[in-house]
Parts: sequence; C-alpha cells; structure tokens
Amino acid sequence: MRELSGSQDGFGGDLRFGETGPGAGLRGADKICATIAEKSLPGAGSKTWRAFLSAAAGEDGKRVDAIDRIGEGPWYDRIGRLVANNKRELLNERPSGADEAVADDLPNEDGVPNHQPDPSLPEVDNHDTLTGSNAEGRLYGATATCSDWTSAAADRSSKPRLGHSWPRSFGGGGAGGPGGINMAHWMSAHDAAGCTPGVNLVDAGGPQQGSTSVGAGGGYGGIYCFALTP
Repeated sequence: MRELSGSQDGFGGDLRFGETGPGAGLRGADKICATIAEKSLPGAGSKTWRAFLSAAAGEDGKRVDAIDRIGEGPWYDRIGRLVANNKRELLNERPSGADEAVADDLPNEDGVPNHQPDPSLPEVDNHDTLTGSNAEGRLYGATATCSDWTSAAADRSSKPRLGHSWPRSFGGGGAGGPGGINMAHWMSAHDAAGCTPGVNLVDAGGPQQGSTSVGAGGGYGGIYCFALTP
C-alpha cells in the first residue's frame, strides 16, 4: 500500500487510485488489489479482484455490502492455503474453515503472516484493516467508509470501520477489549481514528490522542482482497 500510494503514510481512506466518477473508491480499491496480485504473482492480476469494502453508494447510487462483492468461494491465500470454502465459513469471528496456519493471522499478498512478516524480527502491530463493514459483512454505517473510500480528509466525523487481520489481545490476553470492541473479528472490530493517511506498526496501546489516521491504532491502511475465482 505504501509503494502504490507513493507515500510512507499510504493512501489513508482515499482508495480511488486514479478512478473518477461514482463508485471510484471501490473501483480504485479493486484496481489496487489487482495491481498487488500481479506484483506478487505475474498473471494473477488478470483475475477479477474485489476489495472487501462496503459503501453507502456504488456506481448506481445504491448501498454496497462487502460480502456481496466477493463471489461464493472457495478462497485461498497466495500459497494455496484455504481461507474459507464459502460465505457461511467466512462469516464468523475468524473464518471457520481456514487452514490453521492462516485463521488467526490472515496473510498478505505473498502469503506472509501479517503479525510477524520477518521471523527474525519482532512482531509488528499491523492488525487494523479497512472494511466499512459490520459482522455480517454489510455496511456498518454512512460515516464508516471515508466518503465511500474517496476521502483522506482530517474530519473526525468520518471514522472507517476496521477488522483485525489477527486477533489483537488487550491487557494481558484474550479477544476482548474495552467498550465492547471485538479484538478478534476479522471484518468488524472497531472504528479507526479517522481517514487521513498514516502508518503505525509499533504497539502503543491504541491511537494517540487527536489522531485522525487510518493506521493510528496499529496498521497501514490495508484492505482485504478476494478473487472471484480460485
């Protein structure tokens, strides 16, 4: 995300990636997914890719739910490990059908664990992943999508909904967190601080006061990408 955005702070909540017009945020995010897939595995970019993102209005002005964008499964990671066979398995706190190696650490585009990409280095705090979605994979709310993934403005009235690519333990362990936050849910855990670009990979116990960054609580503005065919 940093490389494609041309910034060490990433895209923030603006994922248009050169797209314009209605639905540009979703189309841009899909293009980001395809571009990343091609960089990881030449030829993979030709598949139809969809970012797991909900929006208040798509190209036709109607609500878009992330779970309706990604096909019916099955889905695998970059190196062929099962993530879920179908939506029933996917729609759980953690994908219930997933290979045990990836269920609690959904990997990046190279099949590398997010929590500790380099086993020779310490773990990194990069769990927060943009979705705009509730626990059913549907739009969380009108202010949960950074203006349908077109805005990186420092406006605290818009706080995108996040999932956790790996369960974020809090205060000594477990999936629970303060204020009813579900620290384990892969698609709907809590809100980001805001929509501005920003990366924080050091465990600082949550966003700093006054932050408006998508990555302030531990992340880089990442998104989940699904191909419509295996």
